[in-house]
Amino acid sequence: MRFTEPNEDFSRQHQKVREENGIKYGDVIEMVDFAYIAQVARVNAAALASMSLAPAVPTGVSFKSARQEYDTLLGWQANKEPDVAGYRIVWRQTYQPFWTGSVDVGNVTEYVMKGLSKDDYFFAVQAIDKDGNASRPSFPKTNPRR
Repeated sequence: MRFTEPNEDFSRQHQKVREENGIKYGDVIEMVDFAYIAQVARVNAAALASMSLAPAVPTGVSFKSARQEYDTLLGWQANKEPDVAGYRIVWRQTYQPFWTGSVDVGNVTEYVMKGLSKDDYFFAVQAIDKDGNASRPSFPKTNPRR
């Protein structure tokens, strides 16, 4: 875990603590914003708590790619937790930095993404428990034997 600020000042970090020409270099205590660090700690704690409540990441996620087609068929192994209610597929175009779409697919272990080609999109599968907690996304690997 790293506590940091969004606008880094390189004269304040990764430097030997020293003063040159009236400028202080390095990590010095008088430049620490403790209120901000406390907020970062709260956000990190909330994220960790959320992740700890979520089901395990789905395993065996793969493309079923024995034939060429525009639709994308995804498969995965069922989670072993008894409170898993189903799965969610998330996707984004290959040039996008964040997930732009999602669909809850129910308690199944494969799903066809109609009209979305694995050549144009990144896909991942999340497990969802009965309380709505979502696992981290699990990315597929190509399995040409399916």
